Amino acid sequence: MMGLYTRRILPYLLDWVMSDPQFAQYRREVLAEVSGDVLEIGFGTGLNLSYYPEELHHLVAIDANPGMQALAQKRVQASRITVDHQVLNGENLPMSDASFDSVVSTWTLCSIRDVERALREIHRVLKPGGRFFFIEHGLSPDPAVQIWQNRLTPIQKVIADGCHLNRNIRQLVEAQFEQVTIREFYADKEPKIVGYLYKGVATKTLV
Repeated sequence: MMGLYTRRILPYLLDWVMSDPQFAQYRREVLAEVSGDVLEIGFGTGLNLSYYPEELHHLVAIDANPGMQALAQKRVQASRITVDHQVLNGENLPMSDASFDSVVSTWTLCSIRDVERALREIHRVLKPGGRFFFIEHGLSPDPAVQIWQNRLTPIQKVIADGCHLNRNIRQLVEAQFEQVTIREFYADKEPKIVGYLYKGVATKTLV
């Protein structure tokens, strides 16, 4: 059962942190080619809405934390996009196989408890040839940074609703998708332990 901090305080903290202009540019880049029937995993407070392509008119959006909805609803009401907003866990999607052309995840895979299962679900609901667009933070290739990522992850999980600093996003995505393009880099002006980013696209192979 979610506590008061997770439902009432954390949504405002995340909204403030993730509203950084630098993150806005990353969102714009990731979402530029999203098309068709779209599912967003980890909708949060709706910060991606402003950056979807103009031709997108409908979005299915899920988040496991019902506390995010109050903040997200304001952005949903102001958006040109019709949003089907549901409180759901990414590990257990009720959608049928091959339902979506695009699935989006921004700074979400770090927090899902069974991330491998969530990625299997993302792959399952994508149509053949469909694409998974993502930007995530995770494990740095620098051993000195990794030491601190590993040390601080137990604390980070408590204060940031399950967020891991030390997940190898490339390895996780490539274990599920055969066709993956990823750019890895440190975000400008961010501490290295939280600022190593994986930005990419994974495509479900045609049957």
